[in-house]
Amino acid sequence: MGQATSTHGYSPGAAGSNHFRNPSLDLHHFRSTSASPQLPEGVFVNQQLDYTSEIPDECLALIFQSLSSGDRKRCSLVCRRWFAVEGQSRHRLALNASVEVAVHLPSIFSRFDSVTKLALRCDRKSVSINDDALTLISLRCRNLTRLKLRGCREISDLGMFALATNCKSLRKFSCGSCMFGAKGMNALLNNCSSLEELSVKRLRGINDGFAAEPIGPGAAASSLKSVTLKELYNGQCFGPLIIGSKNLKTLKILRCLGDWDRLLETITKGKSCLTEIHLERLQVSDLGLIAISKCPDLEIFHLVKAPDCSNDGILAIAENCKLLRKLHIDGWRTNRIGDEGLIAIAKNSVNLVELVLIGVNPSSVSLMAMASNCQKLERLALCGSETIGDPEISCIAAKCMALKKLCIKGCRVTDSGIEAFAFGCPNLVKIKGVTSEVADWLRARRVTLSVNLDADEIEPEALDASTSDGGAQEYGVEFPAIVSGAASGSGGNVAPDIDTPSTSNGGRLPNKSRFSLFAGRTLVACAFRRLSNGNGSSNDSL
Repeated sequence: MGQATSTHGYSPGAAGSNHFRNPSLDLHHFRSTSASPQLPEGVFVNQQLDYTSEIPDECLALIFQSLSSGDRKRCSLVCRRWFAVEGQSRHRLALNASVEVAVHLPSIFSRFDSVTKLALRCDRKSVSINDDALTLISLRCRNLTRLKLRGCREISDLGMFALATNCKSLRKFSCGSCMFGAKGMNALLNNCSSLEELSVKRLRGINDGFAAEPIGPGAAASSLKSVTLKELYNGQCFGPLIIGSKNLKTLKILRCLGDWDRLLETITKGKSCLTEIHLERLQVSDLGLIAISKCPDLEIFHLVKAPDCSNDGILAIAENCKLLRKLHIDGWRTNRIGDEGLIAIAKNSVNLVELVLIGVNPSSVSLMAMASNCQKLERLALCGSETIGDPEISCIAAKCMALKKLCIKGCRVTDSGIEAFAFGCPNLVKIKGVTSEVADWLRARRVTLSVNLDADEIEPEALDASTSDGGAQEYGVEFPAIVSGAASGSGGNVAPDIDTPSTSNGGRLPNKSRFSLFAGRTLVACAFRRLSNGNGSSNDSL
């Protein structure tokens, strides 16, 4: 960037200084004159001076923190001082955790000696760092508050014990596809008394069936606020952890094997502080939902692809969890959850602001109750429903005065039904699931309305109705396309929207013709890619 080597002792008024800077010159003018042989009268420029040396290290560090990662790297190459300040002020670091990197770890953490948030990732084709490398990292980063391990298969219980011993300030820990077991996890919980968030995915070391060692809360019993379990073979061994965490607010159990009814009943026997629960693709029945209904502070509940759950479980939650604000139900087109449960939600959940129904077939009766009683409803998604037509949509347009975002993908709604939103729902800012013709018509009448077109064909599975792959993530509400569940294990990439031509009568293709090619396959639709509440359950993000 044109600077010479930094001179720390430089001062503008120092004796012997042969330069003068006119304060009326801005930086752009200074650069243009310094490059030109003709300078304004009275201005002398010393080409060998580094004027950035006047900036204190603390201010320089704040400047670096506002830059992108690439810009920080480029700035670190300007001079030795910038190189040192950039390294000392970097608190977040992500490393390739392959074994080849191990020999460079001392020099890496000599430069980046202030790291508090660290991500270590190793791909499946590489050999990861081992216990010795993790021990070295833990010794160099004793102030670590967040750690993410991905694919570090060479780390055992010994490495986890060293980490727990040396990094007792950890507040967030996330691991996926690792090989350590219950002893390593217990070492972490016993030593990190400030641990607030724990996320565990595909932890191979606990796949020992009933012989697996129970995982207890340890010293983290009072601090733990969020637990996420994903794709575990023997996830029930985390039962003592969940039961013993008295201040636990968020519980997410996603695609874990085994029966969960009994554990849910045990969890809710005592006083529960849970405010957010996500259940996805679990062996859980109405007994489990009735147990969850004993959480009076529950505000957010997601039930995704649990075919054994019915209206009875939803009815219990509606009647006992009066503070419910966000409800997501993916009924998996089983028709076991319908009007009875939804009417109970409408009667009891007056604070409801977000409702997502996927593969659920409500009638006009339950929709009328929802629109009339849930006056605070701001975000509504009705995806893949065979019973949603023009009368139901007209009811929503007339009754949901607070509605801001609506998704009706895969519903039997014609352009005539969509036209009700030209004047209905005065606060509506976004609608998704309409044809191109009515989209232009709506935009012409409501210029502030964002309109997204419906998809004519179902994408390969790129999204899941769960919040596990994206998280529930945090920056506004989006309405992704309906996708097929044929390859549900590979979800996570957003599928692009494809414009849909309208049918000859001005409506969209009916459901049966849309999905006939996918008979017998799972329909997976995700109505909200990112939740508006900024729920960080971002366990997986640093």
